[in-house]
Amino acid sequence: MGFGSYSASDWSRLRESKKLDGASVNEIFKSRKMDDRYNPYYVDKREARDSKEHPNSTPIAIGVDVTGSMGYLSEEIIKNSLNELMKKLYSTDLVEDPQLMFAAIGDVTDNAPLQVTQFESDIRIAEQLMDLWIEGRGGDSPEDYQLLWYFLAKHTDIDSFKLRKKKGYCFTIGDAAFHDDLSASNIRKIFKDTDKSHSSRELANMASEMYELFHIDLNSGKNSAAALIPGRVISMKPDEVNYLPEVIIAAIQFTNGMDKNSIMNGLNPASKPIVEHAIKELKVGDRIKL
Repeated sequence: MGFGSYSASDWSRLRESKKLDGASVNEIFKSRKMDDRYNPYYVDKREARDSKEHPNSTPIAIGVDVTGSMGYLSEEIIKNSLNELMKKLYSTDLVEDPQLMFAAIGDVTDNAPLQVTQFESDIRIAEQLMDLWIEGRGGDSPEDYQLLWYFLAKHTDIDSFKLRKKKGYCFTIGDAAFHDDLSASNIRKIFKDTDKSHSSRELANMASEMYELFHIDLNSGKNSAAALIPGRVISMKPDEVNYLPEVIIAAIQFTNGMDKNSIMNGLNPASKPIVEHAIKELKVGDRIKL
């Protein structure tokens, strides 16, 4: 997938047609059950393909915790951060031919533990995001962010890695710690796969073969992610989520070899202290080793 190009004018038309300004989470995300199109039980693969239009596709997966009180984050992303992220990705040429996939992450006990959109490059990113069900259950730490790692490792096919050995990017975002493992029974229930149980560290290792993994921790103080993906935990406060585009872009820049001072010099004064604190623990290195 990933055909077409993102246009700010397309976003403006969608925003107006959907009356997003002033709308609540429930008014934006109108689904009241999981759509089979985004249910990983029925999804064999999500693909990020090269094409004449986008010859150097770069997959970026963003997984958002939609349990409990995290609805405000989904609202911020669909109303503001998504448009800002896409505008900045295209205007700066930071990433060649970006293709975004969004995931709504719940608990394994939820009716919708995981939902995944296609990798897309145009306004379909936002259209599919708004189709997701913000179930709002769960909410007690720890959470099941590792569900997205399993999906990326087992159910994505990306030309960037297959053809060029260039990894994609994965950002999970939430306010809780990770569960320690993913059981074989939950893998069968959620993904229809016959597989053994995996520890979260094993899943991090598997997913990091094709993706640079990051976890954006929203001030939970429970950074179990640091033991799973050392040097890849980004710390932010809940009231700083409007700076997510700058933080995500800075993390990609750093992973691509730009030093932190150069990253800071490219920021406006308001975002500089937020981004500097968020990425201060980031390190570049090989994929996780068990």
